[in-house]
Amino acid sequence: MVSVCFVCLGNICRSPTAEGVMRRLVEAAGLSGRVMIDSAGTGAWHSGNQADPRARAEAESRGLTLTSVARRFEPADFDRFDYIIAMDRQNVSDLQRLAGTPVHFGKIHLAREFDPESPPRAEVPDPYYGGEDGFPRVFDICEAACRGLLTHLRETRAL
Repeated sequence: MVSVCFVCLGNICRSPTAEGVMRRLVEAAGLSGRVMIDSAGTGAWHSGNQADPRARAEAESRGLTLTSVARRFEPADFDRFDYIIAMDRQNVSDLQRLAGTPVHFGKIHLAREFDPESPPRAEVPDPYYGGEDGFPRVFDICEAACRGLLTHLRETRAL
């Protein structure tokens, strides 16, 4: 079993989108029993809430239902997950401050580093305060990153 946790700021836009996209890709690949997927936020402002309605609407327009409930990333999550996938560099910094060991530190990755078409150190932009067009763009970016992540898992974890 390989475990992946996607992390953004509040866990209501980017990370639940990536979680939902990855879950669909893993299911389509017949790997549901071999990859555990979750999401969390570096902050707790939205804990207990569903994903942002705009993220859910975009997902539904693409035949996907976002079912995650926002929660805060906890230090114990470093031991629960093999991959901690951050949406932006600030999330990486926040996670690095929480990392207790070099092993924990090594689990942190930027989401877009798995997309071979993405520029180095590229981020998944936060659509929360942007316009409606931000959510389709984030969905596309998450889809490319998750496809690359699945390829990486297949190659490095023999899935």
